[in-house]
Amino acid sequence: MEAVLQTKGLLSLPSNPKLRVFNSQQGLRQRISVQKPTTLSGLSLPLNGFQKFQGFVAKPHDFSRQNRGFICRAEAAAAADGQPLFAEPEKPKIFGVESSTLKKIVPLGLMFFCILFNYTILRDTKDVLVVTAKGSSAEIIPFLKTWVNLPMAIGFMLLYTKLANVLSKQALFYTVIVPFIAFFGAFGFVLYPLSNYFHPTALADKLLAALGPRFLGPLAILRIWSFCLFYVMAELWGSVVISVLFWGFANQITTVEEAKRFYPLFGLGANVALIFSGRTVKYFSNLRKNLGPGVDGWAISLKGMMSIVVLMGLAICAIYWWVNNFVPLPTRSKKKKEKVRMGTMESLKFLVSSRYIRDLATLVVAYGISINLVEVTWKSKLKAQFPSPNEYSSFMGDFSTATGIATFTMMLLSQWIFRKYGWGVAAKITPTVLLLTGVGFFSLILFGDPFAPALLKFGLTPLLAAVYVGALQNIFSKSAKYSLFDPCKEMAYIPLDEDTKVKGKAAIDVVCNPLGKSGGALIQQFMILTFGSLANSTPYLGGVLMVIVLAWLAAARSLDSQFTALRQEEELEKEIERAAVKIPVVAQDESENGSLASGPALNPAGGDSSSSAPETTPRNV
Repeated sequence: MEAVLQTKGLLSLPSNPKLRVFNSQQGLRQRISVQKPTTLSGLSLPLNGFQKFQGFVAKPHDFSRQNRGFICRAEAAAAADGQPLFAEPEKPKIFGVESSTLKKIVPLGLMFFCILFNYTILRDTKDVLVVTAKGSSAEIIPFLKTWVNLPMAIGFMLLYTKLANVLSKQALFYTVIVPFIAFFGAFGFVLYPLSNYFHPTALADKLLAALGPRFLGPLAILRIWSFCLFYVMAELWGSVVISVLFWGFANQITTVEEAKRFYPLFGLGANVALIFSGRTVKYFSNLRKNLGPGVDGWAISLKGMMSIVVLMGLAICAIYWWVNNFVPLPTRSKKKKEKVRMGTMESLKFLVSSRYIRDLATLVVAYGISINLVEVTWKSKLKAQFPSPNEYSSFMGDFSTATGIATFTMMLLSQWIFRKYGWGVAAKITPTVLLLTGVGFFSLILFGDPFAPALLKFGLTPLLAAVYVGALQNIFSKSAKYSLFDPCKEMAYIPLDEDTKVKGKAAIDVVCNPLGKSGGALIQQFMILTFGSLANSTPYLGGVLMVIVLAWLAAARSLDSQFTALRQEEELEKEIERAAVKIPVVAQDESENGSLASGPALNPAGGDSSSSAPETTPRNV
């Protein structure tokens, strides 16, 4: 019997092989194309595995009874240094990154840039519209988030869940984003210029006179309903386009290793967008100063900004199309659990029953409540300091630019934080930053009057100082969210199966995000009705903030342990798949062309094989 090394169709040896020496310097192509027995080459093994083969072929006549059961297995050699049995050609790299990876990361960065550019313009514009409109104020925001934004978000989630079951991923993406682009274009050129004709101002005035000033907020929603619709669509752009569409697409085409390396860096380009979009908002705000009397400068500025939003939206669609047509998607390990189509209620029950999803939902809801408890109070102080739309919008442009710079700096540090301290520590930084800065903001509001003489030396009033401190609180909290919280949240989705990932993201990002903001708004409404004013309820809001953040930290700690376990399970599955590749030894005799050896010959730990097969004299290999 003679032992012949066969590689599952990649290599075919002659029926009477001669002594051959492994030569790892020649290519696989030369070895396959030989027509006569020549030097066997191209078999690339790890160092330890190659030495075993050298010892095997260097002494062809030294076979003993123990040597006869020898078998080369791919996983045994690969275990020595973690390398594949057959050396693959090194993939081209640019700046140390594989070109195939860059084909995914660069378009994703551009998409994130465009989406965040639009979101900054929309976020600043929606506040100017609803806060500075005639007959409205910052008190409209809690009612708007609770009674308008949340129901529309729930309605969208229900529709999205239905569409996800019947549409392909690409069709679903276009079906969701195109209505947003169309609405913002129509608002700038149609709805706002004609708003005076269909806003029920007279009806709102009559109701306000009958019900009293305490109903100013709810009646303002009726008075400026088209502005409120813009507000809700801008909020949904952040929840739907950023969280569901972009991050869902990013999770689809990237691996966990790529996500750990590049997800924090996505925000670098995105926060460059914040800087430029902040300058854009400020430019259009200052443009209104140069217009003549009787000209609605805000309408002209709105048309310019909405035109940019539409162009950026079309660029997002173009990038998405290019990636889907020219970038290969990674293969995912198949889950043993079959995908089951569930209805809306079944999906919600499934998500609620999952501890992993509940912890993710706690993170999102806690952030929404915490930031809302501080943000609405800050915006009320902001309108008191900057009552005109021009000044308000100009300040928000500076605020967005400062947020972009701070977040850009945090993004540079985030990769180091992920690499050195891991997912758990990174997930806990955002609630810690929000807690510390929120306490500082509330403390200044409560104890600001004693500092008035000192503030006057710097040209500041207590009101202006509160505005600046609140701005710093929002800047630091948002920079920590964009650089650490969002990447941590999105990385947590990757190990999940596709059904939980798609429906879980829709439920968490579209419902839980507005639910957190609406929850904060409900708390504020309750505090105002109970204690008489927002200022009187400030100490209690600070206590609620501390409780929410502590629950946030507990959920992050719980999710850290579950995420680590899922990652270890996924790595084990990959190791098992790699170990499934074997190179069997074929027993070949005089009468047969070759057949797989069986029995103890295939067992490397089989010991003495004398009892398993009749002894034969081995030939040269």
